[in-house]
Amino acid sequence: MRYSYCPKCGGSLRLNENKRLVCSVCGFVFYQNPSASVAMILIRNGKVLLGRKRGRYSGQWCLPCGFVEWGEDVYEAAKREMLEETGLHIELTTLYTVTSLYGEPYIGTEWYNPEQQSVMIWFLAKETGGELRAGDDIDQVGYFSCEELPRIAFPVHEIVIRKLLEEQLIN
Repeated sequence: MRYSYCPKCGGSLRLNENKRLVCSVCGFVFYQNPSASVAMILIRNGKVLLGRKRGRYSGQWCLPCGFVEWGEDVYEAAKREMLEETGLHIELTTLYTVTSLYGEPYIGTEWYNPEQQSVMIWFLAKETGGELRAGDDIDQVGYFSCEELPRIAFPVHEIVIRKLLEEQLIN
């Protein structure tokens, strides 16, 4: 999402030598930073919880995930997203990994958009309550072993699932 005009004075924005947008009139540097997103990993009896997407990725599966809202703590965002998508209340037990959704191996994939970069924070979680049900942009939820894994919507989710398999966190 490249912008053309300065939000401070309305002057033209141009790319400087560092590939940052700079106003040609007032010199304001328009930092275009990636958005933050969270993903939660819930494992039960060696199986991982996945949700089947609605909309653009209809029929494909992913780990419960979503964007952090403006002014929202990442830990609260993770709990909110899990509740919205799965009906479950969780406790975040471990920060599992952090991934940048930019460049390889994403270039050429259906969803890749270099104008919308994101940093995804992955948490291991444990269930503390609620009732498992699909919600928000998910139409079905379920636990899967490695032999049962359905088509995964996003390459980064495949990468993290492979990591979980390699570390024998899921069977």
